[in-house]
Amino acid sequence: MPEVQPVRALVTGASQGIGRAVALGLAQAGFTVAVVARSARALDELVEEITADGGRAVATAFDVTDASAVAAGVHALELELGGFDLLVQSAGRIEPQEVPPWEADPAHVRAVLEANVLGPFHVARAVVPGMVARGSGRVVDLSSGAASKDSGAYAAYAASKAALFRLGGAIAAAGAPHGVLAFELSPGVVRTAMSTSMSQHADRTEWTEPEAVVEMVRAIASGQLDAWSGRFLRVGADTPESLRAAEPRLGPTTRKLVVTPYGPDDPLA
Repeated sequence: MPEVQPVRALVTGASQGIGRAVALGLAQAGFTVAVVARSARALDELVEEITADGGRAVATAFDVTDASAVAAGVHALELELGGFDLLVQSAGRIEPQEVPPWEADPAHVRAVLEANVLGPFHVARAVVPGMVARGSGRVVDLSSGAASKDSGAYAAYAASKAALFRLGGAIAAAGAPHGVLAFELSPGVVRTAMSTSMSQHADRTEWTEPEAVVEMVRAIASGQLDAWSGRFLRVGADTPESLRAAEPRLGPTTRKLVVTPYGPDDPLA
C-alpha cells in the first residue's frame, strides 16, 4: 500500500459516530484535519484529543443546513489552513420512525432532506471551488445502501442518500476536467447512535468496524481508488484491494445510479 501523504481534510459531522472516527483516523495518519459539527464543546474535546496524540486539528461549529454559516465557517478554516484537499461529508440524520412514506411526519422528512442533501450541497459549494482553483481535490460522501435499493421504510433517508449520490455524481462529472473527484461511500452498518436507534438493527450482532471506514477513506485520499470517482463503494463488501483488482471490469454505468433499460430495443438504451 503506497504511503499516504499528509493532506488537509475537512470532516463534517465530526463530533460523534463515523465522522469522529474518520477525523481521528485521518489525524493519526498525518492529515491536518478541520472538524465541523453543531456542538462547539464536542469539537473542542476532539481537537484536544487529536493534538494530545501529536496531530493537528482545528474546529469551527456550524449547522450545515445554514448556507451563510457554512460559507463563513469554511472561509475561516481556509484562511487558517490554505484550503482542503479532501472533504468528507459525514453530517446527516434519519427520521425517528420506521414507517411507510405515507405515514412519515412532514417535519421529519424536511429535516432529513435539509441535513442530508442541502447540507452537503452548501458545504460542497463552499469547498469545491478552492479545489477547482488548485486543480485537485477529492470529495467523499457518506452514503448508504438505502441509496441503491428500494425499501418500504425510512423513505426520506433513502431519498436523501439517492439525491446525495446524484449530487456526488454531478461533482465527479463537472469536476473531472479540474482534477476534482467524488465518491459515494457506504460505511456498512457501524454501531452509532443513529444505527442503534433503528428498529431494523435491534437484533444485529455483527457491525462494521469504524477502522474499516477510515481505511477506505485513506485509500481514496491517497489516490488509490481514483478510477471509482462518481461510483458507489461499500465498506464491508469492498476493500481497497478488491476495488483496485476490479478496476479493469469497470463500465460506463458500473456502480452508478442509473435506470436500466428492459432490452436493446428500449428507447432508453
